[in-house]
Amino acid sequence: MSWTDEKVAKLKELWGKGNTASQIAEIIGGISRNAVIGKAHRLNLSAKIKTRTATSNQNFENSLEEKSYKFNKGRRSKFKSLIIEKDFEPENPKQLEELDENSCKWPIGHPNEKSFYFCGRASLKDFSYCKLHLLYAYQPKGKKEDVVEKEEVPEFIEKKIKSA
Repeated sequence: MSWTDEKVAKLKELWGKGNTASQIAEIIGGISRNAVIGKAHRLNLSAKIKTRTATSNQNFENSLEEKSYKFNKGRRSKFKSLIIEKDFEPENPKQLEELDENSCKWPIGHPNEKSFYFCGRASLKDFSYCKLHLLYAYQPKGKKEDVVEKEEVPEFIEKKIKSA
């Protein structure tokens, strides 16, 4: 198939209007979609307006950002009230067999020790832990622990560094 001046002009016109390569091939007739794409590329015609997938991906990313913002806002406010409270009920030590849906399941100690038990305080609705242990379990995002001051570098290492 050879590209005549008429076909090239029609291609440029239809391409400029935003028609798809398949539509252009159908309108011109006797050429394939790939031939249209190849000729458009060789003519350095501007890239198409955003494709459907690019647009839908962008919308998807935007909706994710909105959802995460709403989720973070809700999460923050959910735990804010817990931080304000300072009075917590005393522990009610329970063994594994004694735990129920309303018991805090925060482990105290190591399971191999005889003194191992679970907190046993009343847990909050929809959580496995009491108010106090919920604060330990769900740390705010982005909060970093205070940097612990590093011990001084041993003298023999400093000598090695200097000699290197």
